[in-house]
Amino acid sequence: MYNDSSLKLYLNDLAAKLPAPGGGSAAALTAALGASLISMVLNFTIGKPKYAQYENDLREIFSQSEKLREQFLNLVDLDVVAYKSKDIMQALGAPLKVCRLCFESIMLCPPLIKKGNVNLISDVAVAAILLESGFTSAYFNVEINLKSLKEDKGFVHQIRKELKQKAKTIKKIRLQTEGRVGKIIRR
Repeated sequence: MYNDSSLKLYLNDLAAKLPAPGGGSAAALTAALGASLISMVLNFTIGKPKYAQYENDLREIFSQSEKLREQFLNLVDLDVVAYKSKDIMQALGAPLKVCRLCFESIMLCPPLIKKGNVNLISDVAVAAILLESGFTSAYFNVEINLKSLKEDKGFVHQIRKELKQKAKTIKKIRLQTEGRVGKIIRR
């Protein structure tokens, strides 16, 4: 659907009077941008003699970021399909997956502050900001869908508890990343 389309088409449809794509799909795209920046930083770091001591770690982080980027890109479309399905569990599943993947993705940012190409250090901070934004955006979509599951209080409580904890951790990592990157670029 959008996976192989132009950004212009996606944004036009997002802005149009259409039921989907909407906020959930946009959250996935935002997160995909964050993961893409992580991959970009790694592409400019791997193979450079200055960072050779971190090569194995960097390659592992790159493998993870590329998998996450692909998953986020697929979720741009999956959220549209899930919304159109009118199945509340499917509609809940896509943004919940985005939240969980954002949590996983932001964990890749702190090591890049030390091990990534210093010329792209600001992109590490931007990646963290985009991943937090993707998480928060998807979180709102999870919440709106949880409202429809009032009869399953245990499940709703479990999801809210999980995401509340993830939100705290993501915010902490984003703030630490911003602070550390800020010190480096202002030296």
